[in-house]
Amino acid sequence: MPMSEKVEEHLKEAEASLRAALSYAARTEKPMVTSGIADVISRINTLIGTHQMLDKFEDMAGKSGFKFF
Repeated sequence: MPMSEKVEEHLKEAEASLRAALSYAARTEKPMVTSGIADVISRINTLIGTHQMLDKFEDMAGKSGFKFF
């Protein structure tokens, strides 16, 4: 089941806001703060990418008649 467009849209908006925060934090905050923000950005990217990849696997499996989940 694909991720809804609204959910993906909100995740991308959150990522954009976090990137702006990271840009500012890199100049003013301690490295731990910068690292934490970068980690959240990475997790959002991974979530979106993994979900898209699983959708492709499900489509391929469905075409072959294999039940993936």
